[in-house]
Formats: sequence, C-alpha cells, structure tokens
Amino acid sequence: MPRLAIAQIRPSKGDYVANLQKIGGVLAQIATLDPPVELVIFPETGTSGYFVEGGVRDVAVTAGTLFRDLTVEHEAAGAHPVDVAVGFYEVFQNHFYNSCLYASLGNVSPDNASSRILHVHRKVFLPTYGVFDEERFVERGREIQAFDTRFGRVAILICEDAWHSITGTIAALQGAQLVIVPSASPARGTGMDEEGTRLPASVVRWERILKGIADEHGVWVAFASLVGFEGGKGFPGGSVIVSPGGEIVLRGPLFEEAVLTYDVDFEELTRARAEAPLLADLEVNLPHLIKNLGKGERGKGKGKARAAQFDPATNGSHVSPFPIPVSPIHVFGKGVEEGDPLAIDPDLARRWLTSFLKDEVVRRRGFTKAIVGLSGGVDSSLTAFLAVEALGKENVIAVRMPYKTSSPESLQHAQLVIDQLGIAALTIDITAAVDGYLSQVQENGDADPTRRGNVMARERMIVLFDLSAKHKALPIGTSNKSERLLGYFTWHADDTPPVNPLGDLFKTQVRALARHVGVTDVILRKPPTPDLVPGQTTEGDYGISYDKVDRILYYLIRGMKPDDIVARGFTREEVEKVARRLDSTHWKRRLPTVAVMSQTAIGEFYLRPVDY
Repeated sequence: MPRLAIAQIRPSKGDYVANLQKIGGVLAQIATLDPPVELVIFPETGTSGYFVEGGVRDVAVTAGTLFRDLTVEHEAAGAHPVDVAVGFYEVFQNHFYNSCLYASLGNVSPDNASSRILHVHRKVFLPTYGVFDEERFVERGREIQAFDTRFGRVAILICEDAWHSITGTIAALQGAQLVIVPSASPARGTGMDEEGTRLPASVVRWERILKGIADEHGVWVAFASLVGFEGGKGFPGGSVIVSPGGEIVLRGPLFEEAVLTYDVDFEELTRARAEAPLLADLEVNLPHLIKNLGKGERGKGKGKARAAQFDPATNGSHVSPFPIPVSPIHVFGKGVEEGDPLAIDPDLARRWLTSFLKDEVVRRRGFTKAIVGLSGGVDSSLTAFLAVEALGKENVIAVRMPYKTSSPESLQHAQLVIDQLGIAALTIDITAAVDGYLSQVQENGDADPTRRGNVMARERMIVLFDLSAKHKALPIGTSNKSERLLGYFTWHADDTPPVNPLGDLFKTQVRALARHVGVTDVILRKPPTPDLVPGQTTEGDYGISYDKVDRILYYLIRGMKPDDIVARGFTREEVEKVARRLDSTHWKRRLPTVAVMSQTAIGEFYLRPVDY
C-alpha cells in the first residue's frame, strides 16, 4: 500500500534553480513523515512555470540533467528513498518537449539498487486554442507507455492528454494501476460540482474527466495541478486523488500551495474491476473493434463503400406514418431556461482575485505595496477592497485626483472607502497641470470636452506612476470588462496600470462582487460616471443600460449572431449599437502596431510573457 504525495506548487516563473530548491524543500518536508512517502508527484512544468512561451529554450533541460539535480536536492534534504514525477520542459535529440520525468531517488529497491530514471513521458496532445499556443514552442510526443515501478505499474498523461478518452484506455490496457496526471490548466468560468460546491468551471470539468478515467478502467488517478498566476491566468490547484471506483478521496485547496498525502491500496483495483468489468470486456472485444478501423463500411462490390440513402424531400429525416400529437411537449436545450449568463459566485470570485493580486503584485513583480486611483465609483472602490484583503491595509495607498469641475460626491464617496478600509490616502488636485497644458495649445477658447477629458485621464496616470516610483507601490487598474470591450476609456490612461483585477468582469458582475465584499450602498446605487464632464454618466453616453450592454456583449463575444441576440429580448437598434462600438475599438485593446521587418520582431518572433 504505497503512500503518495501530491505537491501542488507555485513555481517561480522561468527560474529553474529556485524551483529545484522548492522541490528540495518538499522532499525535506515529507522526510519527516512516518510511514514514509514512496512517490511524490509534481505538476506540469513545475521546474519553470507554464506560460514561458519563447523562454522554453532557456528553461528546457535534458532528463539526465533534471535527474542529476533532483538527486542533489534529495541528498541535501536527507529524505528517504522516494520516487518522483516532475513536469519540466525537456530538450531531447535537438527538440523541445513538454515532459514528465519519473525517477527513483536513493537506494529504493529491495536489492538496494541505486537511483535511476524509469520513464519520461512527452506530452502528446498540445493545446493551441484559447489561451494556449503550446504547439508553437514544443514538439508533440508520440506514445503513451505504462511502465513498472517498485510498487506497481504506472502511466503518465500530461494535462490535455487526459482529455482524450483513448489515452486512459491505452494506459489501462498496458496494465497501468496508477495514472499520474500532471497539469497546468488555468481556471476558467464558474461551475458547481455534484455536491453543490462552487468551483471554477474548468475544475468541475477536470474532476468529471478524472473520475471517468478511474471509474471506466478501474485505476487510481493522481492529478497534480499547478498553483499561481502567470500573466493573469490563474492555476487553481485543487489537486485530487481518485479511487478505482471513480470517487474523489482527497482534494487539495484552491489557489494555495499544499502537499497532499494518501495511502493507495492497489487491492481496490481488483474489487472495482470485479464489480464493473469494463476493462476486461474491452480486452476481449478490442481486436474485433479495431479490425476494420479506418476502412469504412464496405458493400458487396470490392472497394465500394455503402452510403445511406438520402431523400431531399424529407431532409434526411425519418417520416413516420403516425400523426404527430398536438399536446404540448416540454422543450429542453439551448435558449430555454438559460438563467443569467453573467451570474458569478462572489465568494469564489473574491478568493480568485485576491490570490491574483498576491501573486502578480508581490510574487511576480516584487512589490509589497499597491496604489489605487480612488474615484468614489464602484470599480475603484472594489479594487481597493480587494487590494486590502490581498496585501493588508497598511500596504494600500488611495489617491484622489480631482479636477476643478469634478463632482464633490466623488471626493466624499472616496473618503467613505478610505475610512471604511483604514488605508493611507493622498489628494492631488490636477487642475493646474491640466489647465497649464491646455492654455498653451487651445485656440479660440476652451478645448473641446473630449480633449480635456483625455488630458485629465492621462494626467491622472502621470500622477499614479510618479507616486508609484516615490512610494514603491504598484499601480492597480480599475477598468471593467464592459468599458474595455466598448473602448470607453482613454488610450494609455485608464487601462494603463500593469495589473488589473477587474478587467474580465462585466460591470454588472463588478456590482455583484462589490456588494458581496461590503462596498457601501451609496456607491453601489449611484449612476456610473467617468466624471470628466459635469453631468456626464456612462449609461447616458452609451444610450443603453449596463444590464443590457453586458448581456449583448456576452452574446456577441461568444459568437452569437445579431438575430439570435434580438430573439433574447433586445431591440435590433440596441444590438447594432453595441456591436458597432465593439467592432470599432479593437485597436484600443492592443499594443501599438509595429511594422514587422525582421525575424526578431518583438511580440511576433521574440515572445516573452509579461512576467518573465
């Protein structure tokens, strides 16, 4: 009955040496356990972090190099003999791979055999969609191979490998008793498991997949998930061990580093396979099932395929001789009782975003303090609340930056937040700076309101970044997703701060989260305004409410056609108004367009993440 440990760690981005030391620290920690741990499993790319992009060539090592360095760390830790599975970027025969090394460290076998590499699995399925671009930087592996260890037979599937049902089948057919799944899968969406626990939707799906592998094949599954944020993408942890009956017997915490231990009983495989002999059935029938795989269905004529008959009059449907009943039938499916597509779990969102701020401000960028431009609106108020929870009130500085025409309420409401949170605050009047500049360039009276507003917004960023240098505090952005999608911000101003916790939350979601964390009602109830022109409101500028804007935006960016959105209760004019604004502001969400003239163009060929 081997004792397993899963170490869901937060690697230092691109720092191989630091991550080896962290692995050594885990080995030292488990060295104190009794009975001793026999296998420690680390996540995918645990030696470097996942989103290193063009940095793969810098962090990749050979399996032999990693094994040598793990041996050094194991000896320094004074740990018992132990097997390890470690995800890393590998260089092998002049190619780069996303790999997992399985090795024995110390004198581990009954005959006192020395340390050795037992297996290296190279990831087969490389995601290149959504946030992923893995195939651009590494090669595909070509096989899934179970292998023998001192306590049983093991197979490794790295992250997306496990999403393809055939891979678990191959592992089980090769005799695997334990399937190890190292992962670096960013959290996405909000979902609920079978017990009603709110989790990131991607975590819910992962657990369903892992339970399916275990249950169908009667194998143990150990899933080791990375922790931490890289470029805003959060690895959630939530590592699990699943029994051969498909039951999660151990689950790690979300967004936290942890070492999980569990005693795996391989006798449970026998019981599970006896109760549900699916694997045995497959072994018997597989030769028959694959005999004609890829050949297609053949007719009597040699080499001729048989095709189903198609009647264009019925569009291929079956025509029944019986009349269709006229009584109403309950309809299920897309568009029926969908609920609110923008609903969030506020407590999960709060934990997610405070973890994001801790990682991005402190761990990734080395700051201990943050600075927030506090306008008295719901976005900046929520940002201040999240920053205080993440960093502590003593490490957050609020800055109010009024102009002579600013609403007095903005200062008052910002002060409510300052008092409620007990944070340090500065008030910098930007009137002299804005008017001083405009007095030199305006003609025939005052500058137009749009120009003046843009100057005000950019001046506020000058203030924040200068105070950032003075106080060594990182500026935190406050723009929400609705504003960013509609281009309702000043370029190189509102959306400039390097870290933004709200940028993937629609305005209505910001309100829900702000209410949850305790932002005062007077701020929640007031009409949103950039306060650049007296009497200005955001919804007045849009000509449509946020409740409608957010839902239309959601459907548009999900790829829904305007006619289908109109069918959900919006007018065609509303949908077209939002779509026009969305389509005309893509440039504001991108870096400046550079003429590409070389094979080393920044952002095209020379690719490095923002945090590495």
